[in-house]
Amino acid sequence: MPVIFVASSKTLSNWGASVGISKSLYKVGLADDAQAAIEAMNAAGVAAADDWKLVKAADAGDMGADDLAERLGAAGIVVDPNYYPKLRRTEGVVRVRPETVENSLLIEKAMANETNLDMKIKPADNADWLIRLAMRQG
Repeated sequence: MPVIFVASSKTLSNWGASVGISKSLYKVGLADDAQAAIEAMNAAGVAAADDWKLVKAADAGDMGADDLAERLGAAGIVVDPNYYPKLRRTEGVVRVRPETVENSLLIEKAMANETNLDMKIKPADNADWLIRLAMRQG
């Protein structure tokens, strides 16, 4: 069974902040083994970075790579790899806006009748949001 994984790179985050995209950049992909995929990404220097770390992985069910690309593309968060030379041939790099994730978590907490709505968004929260977004049908 394939898994959907979310990976982060400090090098990519620093680059994204320096060029004005966002420091909240992640690589979302499908693989049979997420940790092996991360090791392969580091060995290949994906997006000119060799410090990729697995943030989160989840069972992808019967989702294919085309489905993943279509769902992330429909959300409008995919960074175009043809526009930025550093990302050439690197599919699945996405930009996450912290306020979008925060709004999503606030709604979830409000719907669960939680009284404490204070939070600090962490990379794991961003990864959870990305996985939920990719797994959503239609």
